Amino acid sequence: MVMEEKSLFSNKEYQIWLVDLKSRIRKSQIKAAVRVNSEMVELYWGIGADIDEKQTELGWGAKVIPQLSKDLRNEFPDVEGFSITNLKLMKRFYLFYRKLGTKLVPNLYDPTIGHQVGTKFPDEVPELGLPGCERFSRDLPQMFASVPWRHHVEIIRHCDSLEEAIFFIAQTVENGWSRGVLLNFLDADLFERQGKAITNFNRSLPEPQSDLANEALKDPYNFDFLTLTKGYKERELEAALAANITKFLLELGQGFAFVGRQISLEVGETEVILDLLFYHLDLQCYVAIELKATDFKAEFLGQLGLYISAVNHLKRKKTDNPTIGLLICKTKDNVMAEWSLESSSQPIGISEYRLTNALHGDFESSLPSVGEIEAKLKDD
Repeated sequence: MVMEEKSLFSNKEYQIWLVDLKSRIRKSQIKAAVRVNSEMVELYWGIGADIDEKQTELGWGAKVIPQLSKDLRNEFPDVEGFSITNLKLMKRFYLFYRKLGTKLVPNLYDPTIGHQVGTKFPDEVPELGLPGCERFSRDLPQMFASVPWRHHVEIIRHCDSLEEAIFFIAQTVENGWSRGVLLNFLDADLFERQGKAITNFNRSLPEPQSDLANEALKDPYNFDFLTLTKGYKERELEAALAANITKFLLELGQGFAFVGRQISLEVGETEVILDLLFYHLDLQCYVAIELKATDFKAEFLGQLGLYISAVNHLKRKKTDNPTIGLLICKTKDNVMAEWSLESSSQPIGISEYRLTNALHGDFESSLPSVGEIEAKLKDD
């Protein structure tokens, strides 16, 4: 039977629980100076677990959250985080990750508190199907605890699966993402794009470089931060990316360092020009990028393969790993791309790019120029 709100004041079990919560919150405050975020995440996990238990097993219903919010805010007026909305988020946070239990929050029992936090966990934890998950699974509890609470809120609001959420937890920690950057990638479907490029790395690169190289590439790349006129040429696309190099590097992902554009490479008596050259700090190799504002064609691989060989001969040092190539096309036929790569001995990845902000030429011509705007402001 669901309790009436007024009966919570006199209910003995509720009062005992409230005293216990106050004690835990006070002790958490003491520790917060050393482990602010980790303590907050563990505390919120435990409160979320308790709320779920009280509602489902004791039948306290939805009214317990407003009452608890009122009591905790009265007791801790200077502490933010005990609003009705945030308490609901704590429960949602706990329920979302509950299947992983101690895999995320290993210190479920704190002897200083004398309380088992979140007791309803299964013994068996399902295997995660996320590619590359084994690379960071050992450090998952530490990463989980180090992600700020507001980041966690956005992750559970946007992610549909545990695999996707853990992917973004790992990316946030590894890349030091702010909440704004995290939101950008949550909205841009990074989880669906990361590691999805068509490559021949498993055949052309040794392990573990092949696995890391596969993880480093995406498909498609999101170039929506560019504004180009429909019918743009490859050189315009390249120039626009170079002019927006900070956003381009963010889209490429962690580890990419910009070397230059229109790189001149002397091959015998012939000069060839590479669109963009990067160096990947984690892979410790050059990444030659060729842009095509058209559909993929098999002959593009021969051109990029020559650039890769030239970079290896002219720029690669003994301490560098073999150069890899990335061909970014407007569109591609996946079967054509996969079969074409079978004939290439050079390590190459093939991806598409997404650009939805391209303007029609007549629309762009109708926009006032900077000079026209300045002249109009002067007249006004």
